[in-house]
Amino acid sequence: MAAGKLLLYTGLSLSLCALAMLAVAMCSDHWYETDARRYKERCRSFSSRRKDPGFIYIPNNSLPLRASRVSMPRWEDKVLLARNRRQLFAMSAADECSRQYNSTNMGLWRKCHRLGFDQVIEDHIRKGSIARCFYIKYHYSSAAIPKNLSYNITKTIRQDEWHSLHLRRMTAGFMGMAVAIILFGWIIGLLGCCWDRGLMQYVAGLLFLMGGTFCIISLCTCVAGINFELSRYPRYLYGLPDDIGHGYGWSMFCAWGGLGLTLIAGFFCTLAPSVQPIPRTTCPKARQENGTVC
Repeated sequence: MAAGKLLLYTGLSLSLCALAMLAVAMCSDHWYETDARRYKERCRSFSSRRKDPGFIYIPNNSLPLRASRVSMPRWEDKVLLARNRRQLFAMSAADECSRQYNSTNMGLWRKCHRLGFDQVIEDHIRKGSIARCFYIKYHYSSAAIPKNLSYNITKTIRQDEWHSLHLRRMTAGFMGMAVAIILFGWIIGLLGCCWDRGLMQYVAGLLFLMGGTFCIISLCTCVAGINFELSRYPRYLYGLPDDIGHGYGWSMFCAWGGLGLTLIAGFFCTLAPSVQPIPRTTCPKARQENGTVC
């Protein structure tokens, strides 16, 4: 009896902690973060080079003798790989620097400029010319596509916009359903604990496991959506340069932690009724004699 109660109380406590962690992850804006400081430094140094007519800048890595060496250091190999990638997509360093990349952090609902990463952006935010955060659109809006692209590329971009929109909707929808199911399961488990009903405790455990399943779908869809955004075609419009750092923030890890606690809580609450002993009644079993029940 004590073991069953301990499992039940532990499961309800873990589910409450998981519910809090998922709620914090949903309301925060640190699911995915980018760091563009190295990129801005490179473009700033590129724009500060001499541009007078008598000066021709040729980087050392573009020299044929340096490029044809068999045994190259690792960093030179990376530089040549980046240069070949720019040549493949008809991109130069000036073309890469023509796009504006900022250090941002993104959540399910908003995308924000990171605090203290760019002094120019901070000055604009302080003046009120731009907002620090703007909301992510969950409705389809026509993307700003360059006019000089072919019809096939334009069609591909619009189809990718639809796919990205559906992935964002699935992420937010499944995460909302997971939180709602876990909250409902916690209420059922609390009532089963107060009324000492093993069936309600078992149902609460199943609801926790179901909420964990929806949470897994939401997190996997979020990861798939980010990878899809980074691999969209054409790469020079939607891909990130090599010197921009990017990765998942603490909100993503908070959501994965809430998922783990939810699954453990579901296992405990499902196991609790089977650990409790079956109550035995002292009343004799009714017998049927001559058509009557005693």
